[in-house]
Formats: sequence, structure tokens, C-alpha cells
Amino acid sequence: MSVLFDAVGMTKRYGRVTVLRDVDFDVRGGEIHALLGANGAGKSTLCKMIAGLTDVTAGGMRIEGRPFAPAHKQAAESAGVQIIQQELNLIATLSVAENLLLNRLPSVAGIVQRRVLHRQAREALDRLRLDHIDSHTLVADLGVGTRQMVEIAAALARDCKLLILDEPTAALSGSETELLFDQLNQLRNRGVGMIYISHRLDEVKRIADRVSVLRDGQNVGTEDTASVSTDQMVQRMSGEAAAGPTRVRHVASIDADDDATGANGPTVLVVDGLCRGFVRDVSFAVQAGETFGIAGLVGSGRTELLRAIFGADRPESGSVSIAGSQPTQYVHPSQAVAAGLAMVTEDRKDNGLLLEQSIRCNTSLSAMVKRFSWYGIIKGTDEATVADQMCRAMETRCTGIEQAVAALSGGNQQKVAIAKWLTRDADVFLFDEPTRGIDVAARRKIYDLFGSLAEAGKGIVIVSSDLEELFDTCDRIAVMSAGRLVETRPRSLWSEDAILQASFAGHRTNESADAPGT
Repeated sequence: MSVLFDAVGMTKRYGRVTVLRDVDFDVRGGEIHALLGANGAGKSTLCKMIAGLTDVTAGGMRIEGRPFAPAHKQAAESAGVQIIQQELNLIATLSVAENLLLNRLPSVAGIVQRRVLHRQAREALDRLRLDHIDSHTLVADLGVGTRQMVEIAAALARDCKLLILDEPTAALSGSETELLFDQLNQLRNRGVGMIYISHRLDEVKRIADRVSVLRDGQNVGTEDTASVSTDQMVQRMSGEAAAGPTRVRHVASIDADDDATGANGPTVLVVDGLCRGFVRDVSFAVQAGETFGIAGLVGSGRTELLRAIFGADRPESGSVSIAGSQPTQYVHPSQAVAAGLAMVTEDRKDNGLLLEQSIRCNTSLSAMVKRFSWYGIIKGTDEATVADQMCRAMETRCTGIEQAVAALSGGNQQKVAIAKWLTRDADVFLFDEPTRGIDVAARRKIYDLFGSLAEAGKGIVIVSSDLEELFDTCDRIAVMSAGRLVETRPRSLWSEDAILQASFAGHRTNESADAPGT
């Protein structure tokens, strides 16, 4: 295969901070080249320079041997470069069809041809077998996983020479990942070059032809994927020998049919018959020191369930009880927080952080009244001390606690989103895709955190599309399908195949039900 794209001496500096230093990198036509590295290693920065989203401090690029220096994203797209970013870039107030064809709306004399628009959008969605998504639906009404599939469909609908995918499967289920891989293989066969960023090393081994690893802003090596093991990948990313995943303490003697638990401590969360939109009649309980996982396909209602528990969406019926309190429905997150709930959302960009504010501000946000103010006066010294402690504990890579969260890498933003809730002494922690976009080392740090919270007697609920993550961290795993909690078992009684079977249970029994909006 001939070289399609090459970059030499790529360097990026923000003021006196160098985030990318003298990086050489190339992509061949018809290959998938994986780009690996810890959070802050420079992966996204390199890709943003290639895609015209940020300027180049030093170095040069070529496409098909011709000089390539895009001044903006449109210039890169004109040269055949498309990017699917880790943070979604759809416009929530527009329809799926309008987002898919945003820069090329079919029109006559300035009037958009709606019938043609939706026909072309339907073709783009059908290419990814997304027949359950209505092209007329507003993006605001879709969940993060479905939005991700729409963004992927939008990129694949355009002709391109070089496709950049930054954590494309982070919010996708296994079946959706398979659809994506089918598409990538078709693009590879057509000679399209692809840059694939992922922390899921099993995916990298499966889909990528070559692997390059960035560490501290430098390229520490490029190899054929077949010649390097996942342990060696981790070692190159961290500079240390790879260790196995950290496993948290597991609650003993939980009977396979006992959903109420309580064998080793008081029950800290009871959800009884909760209904909200697509989510119907969900009941489960979590005891102190237990980690309770929720698996299921994207669109099964997992995120909607957590939002209803937390009061972000008002339940239609059912109740929630925290630490023995009277069963109730929370109609606003402030009520849930006051009762002892904390929630790390799946979409940190829109719902989890104040991106333009500092790390200090975000870290103290959830406990401002409780810990950091006195009669309306902010106790700045206490606030700064705690923010600094959290940065050190979470190993957040930053220039200091006054750095804006928007300037951090995606993984470090997630660490701040989690730290925000650790500053408040909650009884129950809800984590929605807690390691989305997180590198291997940071993932272990968060797994250690789960263990510490369990040892402190907290209840932990984890929604994750990563089954390995659920097996590594959870005492019990429940499976949602078509808006219902269909089965709950101790982790040891599950297999990945059994979870997959349970994930489709609701669809097998209710084939005519409307598809979920998420």
C-alpha cells in the first residue's frame, strides 16, 4: 500500500506548554492506523491539526504527496479529510436529516427540498442499518449512543480519502460496533485511509493494521498490530510494565435470586416500580458497599433510568428511597443531591461540567453550599485546597487548578467530573459510562476509586456498554432490554453470551414495540 497521508515534525504549543513534539506519522491508502496513548498524550491534538481544527506550531503534512496545510475544517474536508470527534458535534435543535446533510442541504433557489433531504438521510442511515432512527427526529431527543451513530453516519455519507475516528465506539453497544466495523472494512477495501483512536485495545487488535503510540507528546513507536500484544501496547503508553485490571472487593453470600440484598450491610438504595417514558416498572436495591452494574444495548433505557432516579427527568410512577428514607420521587436533581445521591453523567460536555470554568470551580460545584461557603461568602482557600487534593488523587494532567476544563483532554475532563461528586459525601453514586474515552491507566484509577467507595460503605450503580468493565468491577449485574430490567444475577453467574441473550429478551417478546429514542 502506498502512503496516502504523511506528517513530519508535527509540533503544537499552547503558550509555554508543548503538547505535541516533533511527531512523524503516516497513513497508507486502504489501512486502519490506530493511534494510542494516555489522556493528554497528544492524540486528539494531532488529529485536530490534520482536520484543520487547530493550527500547527511547527511541522508539515502532505496528502497523496501534495502539501497539505488546512486553515480550517472546511479546507480539510475539501481535501478529503473527515473527522468523527470524541465529543459530539451535532446540533441538538435540528433534525437527524438536517445534521446528516448540514453542509450540503438539497435546495432549489435557496429553498430546501425536504423530500429529497429525508430521502438522502434515509439512505445514509440505512447504510449503517439504523432503520430504527427517524430522520425527522430532533437530535435533542436522542440519547448519546444514538447521537454517536448519527454522527458516524454523517461522516460515512461523505466521500473522503482520510477518515479520523476519535473513540467512535465509546458509547456504542456490541451490535452497533459490529455495524461500524463492517463499514470501516468496506472503506478500507475502497482505499480510504483511517486513523483510529481507541482505549479499547481488543478493538485495536481486531480492526487496525498498524499501531502508533504517543507518550508525553512524542511518537514512541509504530508497529504492525499483529506483532504487538495488548500488554506491550499498555507498556508503551505508560512506560511501565502492564498490570492486570484492579478488581474491587466483592460482596459475598448474595443469593442469585435475591435482588434486595442486605446480607452484608444496610440497603442504601431502593428503586421500586419506576416508570419514565420508555422505562417501565424497574425495581432493584443496592446495599452499602455493593457495586451494582447495569448492562444492555444502547437504547435499552439505562441512561433514562439513572436520570429518573436522580430527578433529571420526573418519573411517571414508582419511587426511590435513599439510606432508609421514605420512598419518594425526585422531581429535580437538587432534591436527589440533598437526599444523598450523586450522578456522573455520560455526557460530560453538556451535562457534567462547566467547560469554560476552572478545575477549581468545577470540583467544588456540588458541595459549594455544604463545604465552601459561609453566609454566601466563598471560602476560597478551602476550595483551592480540596481541588488541588482531588487533582493529585485523580492524577489529573493539567497546568493547575485554575486551568479551564475545556482545555483538558477528554479523559482528564472525566476525572474532574468525577472529582466534583467526590467532594460531596453522598450515600449512593450513579455512574453512567464512567470510563468513556478513558485510557487504560486512568481506567484502573477509577476502578480503584470504586473499591474505595465500596470500602467506605457507599452504594455504587454503574451503567456501562463495556461488559469487561462490569465483570471487573461489579458484585451484581442487571440487564435492561426494551426499557425493562429483565434479569439480575451475581457477577459470577453471568457470561458475556448470557448478557447478550438477556439484552435481546425485550425485543423478542415485544417485536412491535416502538424503537426507543436513545
